[in-house]
Amino acid sequence: MTPSRERGLAALLCAAGAGLALLAAGRPWATVRARDAITPFAQDLTGRDLGGAAGALGWAALAGLAALFATRGRMRAGVGVLLALFGAGIAYASATAVQRAGVLAAAGEKSALLRMGGDLAITVRPWWIVSLAGGVLLVAAGAVTVARGARWPGMSARYDRAAGAPGKARAGDAAPAASAEPAGTEPGGEAGTATPRPAVAAGDDPSALWKSLDRGEDPTAAEERRP
Repeated sequence: MTPSRERGLAALLCAAGAGLALLAAGRPWATVRARDAITPFAQDLTGRDLGGAAGALGWAALAGLAALFATRGRMRAGVGVLLALFGAGIAYASATAVQRAGVLAAAGEKSALLRMGGDLAITVRPWWIVSLAGGVLLVAAGAVTVARGARWPGMSARYDRAAGAPGKARAGDAAPAASAEPAGTEPGGEAGTATPRPAVAAGDDPSALWKSLDRGEDPTAAEERRP
């Protein structure tokens, strides 16, 4: 497998893992029912209600996906370590969030009726498994990045090569400037022959008046000599 494909595989694993964690965070992970209450009552708890750690780590993993392309060398290996840690954290938070004690504590914070109920039944939904699977994918993405990321191309390599091309073009453009005709000659003259340009009278060109004054000449004397 080429380095570019390996990088694409790691990016796909990272995106899939973070996406699963974020998707599952908003879904109900558990339902608590008060069966012996005067009025039967049920409360659904999402992944965010049960701590929200998995969803927060999912957003951090998405940031790591961008860093996966922007870094290279040891920096990229460090990103791989972070991705693996994010994945392990998501898996751990997902598994512990559906424990009975944690679910009852979260349900009691959301509803006073559940705190008053004596016989509470808990139903665990499979969305926490989806979040755990996302964590496992992130661990795999981090492991691949640490093991193989040093040989992957960087995002800026293409732009570094492109930046050298205009410099060569500018260096080549300087050569024709050296072959320009000497000052004071008219285009189209014979080779080796300098054709003087006609002088501009001070009255014809107002700027010539000031130029002659700068040279210390008297512009009125030129006007007197004109026929």
